[in-house]
Amino acid sequence: MHLPIDDILPDLVEAIRSAGRAVLQAPPGAGKTTRVPLALLDVAPGKIVMLEPRRLAARAAAERLAEQLGERPGQTVGYRMRGATKPGRRIEVVTEGILTRMIQSDPELAGIGAVIFDEFHERSLQADLGLALCLEIREALRPDLMLLVMSATLDAAPVAALMGAAPVLTSEGRSFPVEEIWLDRPVPKGRRFELACADLIERAAREQEGSLLAFLPGAPEIRRTQTALGGRLPGFDILPLHGALPFAAQRAAIATGTRRKVVLSTSIAETSLTIEDIRVVVDAGRARRARFDPGSGMSRLVTERVTRAEATQRAGRAGRVAPGAAYRLWTRGEDGALAAAPPPEIASADLTDLVLELALWGSGDLPFLTPPPEAALERARDLLERLGALDGSGITAHGRALAGLPLHARLGHMLLRAGSEAAPLAALLSDRDPLRGAGSDLAKRMAALPRDPAFAGIRKEAARLAKLAPARGDLSLGEQAALAYPDRVALRRPGDAPRYLLSGGKGAVLGPEDSLAGQRLLVACDLDGDATEARIRLAASISQSALRDLYGPQIAWHETCSWSRRERQVIARRQERFGAIVLEDRIWPDAPPEAMAGAMLEGVRELGLRLSPAATRLRARVEMVRQSGADLPVMDDSALMEGLDVWLLPHLAGVRTAEDWRRFDLLPALEAMLDWSARQVLDKAAPPKMRTPTGREVAVDYGGERPSVAVKLQEMFGTAVHPSVAGRPLEVTLLSPAGRPLQVTSDLPGFWAGAYADVRKDMRGRYPKHPWPEDPVEAEPTRRAKPRR
Repeated sequence: MHLPIDDILPDLVEAIRSAGRAVLQAPPGAGKTTRVPLALLDVAPGKIVMLEPRRLAARAAAERLAEQLGERPGQTVGYRMRGATKPGRRIEVVTEGILTRMIQSDPELAGIGAVIFDEFHERSLQADLGLALCLEIREALRPDLMLLVMSATLDAAPVAALMGAAPVLTSEGRSFPVEEIWLDRPVPKGRRFELACADLIERAAREQEGSLLAFLPGAPEIRRTQTALGGRLPGFDILPLHGALPFAAQRAAIATGTRRKVVLSTSIAETSLTIEDIRVVVDAGRARRARFDPGSGMSRLVTERVTRAEATQRAGRAGRVAPGAAYRLWTRGEDGALAAAPPPEIASADLTDLVLELALWGSGDLPFLTPPPEAALERARDLLERLGALDGSGITAHGRALAGLPLHARLGHMLLRAGSEAAPLAALLSDRDPLRGAGSDLAKRMAALPRDPAFAGIRKEAARLAKLAPARGDLSLGEQAALAYPDRVALRRPGDAPRYLLSGGKGAVLGPEDSLAGQRLLVACDLDGDATEARIRLAASISQSALRDLYGPQIAWHETCSWSRRERQVIARRQERFGAIVLEDRIWPDAPPEAMAGAMLEGVRELGLRLSPAATRLRARVEMVRQSGADLPVMDDSALMEGLDVWLLPHLAGVRTAEDWRRFDLLPALEAMLDWSARQVLDKAAPPKMRTPTGREVAVDYGGERPSVAVKLQEMFGTAVHPSVAGRPLEVTLLSPAGRPLQVTSDLPGFWAGAYADVRKDMRGRYPKHPWPEDPVEAEPTRRAKPRR
């Protein structure tokens, strides 16, 4: 049978032969998966390895390739995946993690002539890593290694550039028109998802001919939708399709049947598989993706809205062999709010395993199509160092052992350290909680695991993991959990509410009715992800002695001086800590004065600066002179707060409390910021005081628009020339004998000659005991009343 890809196979073979690498764009149904590996048999200098993102797709592809050769898998063509292997002499179809293990065990890929990355547009983390590793191998060790990236929808230009200007070839494919059908109105709020899906599937089956392919986010939704369809579609076979099914059940879903069928599938059927008799697609509008889950500290599959690229891809499955129809579980208006395309997994997933693989490879500088986020890399490095997988020189022997396990590094570490008895907990924490909503106690799950049907898959996985673990152990459940989550050991805070502080520094809380709410120490294995105070969803209790046994070298005494916002004073303590949690807390009576003063700085930042009148005047003088161009220190609030540890710290001896700070005078500390030459410049340009005609010195205020003084009027008698500082007239506030302002002037001679007469007339009767001469310029200045006769 002729396929669209056949038209460009000669050009593709020539490109690979001459350039050693290429990018192939071909839409679903073009035939790239089943034709290209066979076309390269005469070109590749060794075995051809083709990556498929899913186990079902890998096995189906191997079977189709072998069938074209008149063989069965295990001869010319084979496959390799977790739990199932049939080696092939010339072609092996493998799942993505298998390629990484092949490369890490044999960096030269001896005997491998070509590597094909199929369905690369899905941008899985393992595919990105595999391509980056292969590009480095080709550059440094194997220039003859042929590389081909195949994609249905990916923009080829960036990939081609990453591969060193690789040739790009495009197959137009073959498709039939697909009618798009949206809901008339949104699904009503409160309508159960599986019932809405079943309604739309029933409608599509009634309105269209042929079999249906319905896209649902995961196996639980498939099971519930299958139940909801019970009895609605007589004459139809309702078949589930997802990765957890036995292979025979998966094959039954994709095989051509004699009756119409409804295949309820995850995204496994988006691109890699062809189901021949499908004419109708029903898209539930949800997709499950790997995201870093702060609640579990690992990647978890989360359910999100489908993107436009995914919706288009899914709809195209209805037009593979004949015109079809695509029904969407959303309205045309909602369609405009969909994101354009899903992000690559490397941009949003937990990168712990990636960092471990890079450390095992010995280089972190690989050519990634999308560079991994630095924050995620740093978070992964910190965890791996906690687990003992990395140290200052790179990967440790323990890290190498972790890299070989099919588990997240957290759980692999637990399995290797606790032994096979931790396999059930590793399996449980790798899966979704079957008892969600039944409190947080992990012990309850472990008690139900041997007999509860909901735990059947977890029991099977636990048996598999137990074979990978050493036969050591006898650790409690809490100790096992603490091995996986050294950053999640939780200490109950004081108070009635069950609030906890985690050893990693974050807060967490239990419901007051939870059976673990009274425990002093817990290990929180799953949180709801709240950034401020997360709710603990799964936890195990642990004793302090058990924690010491596990992490003795990491538990140490620390001496601290810190400002207490609640007590409004510096607190000095000796604390025994594991990470951020304090196991023992004692007063530190002989804390060094310099440590106490350093802690008081935090109190100053909270309480703010308190300037005495004298300190305020000094700062105003400095600012005025600075504005004239003098080189004096900046003393505004912002600069002072920023430099507390330089100018204030040496003066804080004995200051411990908010009350101490209230009484503290900042003037000496501010004066100390001025050296001798600066003081000379300041005193000359802005003298601190003015001498009155009586000989008394009055402080000059530099805080206003101009320098000013306040002085009793009688003290200024005899002044014929207005006083000034640094060539600028002083603003003089003349006071009554009672100290009340009478006049503000910058021209005393003018005041004496003018307004003084009115002031004298008004004041002499009010203050008859004080002098009010007719000619103040000729009068003697005085601070006293008239002498008695």
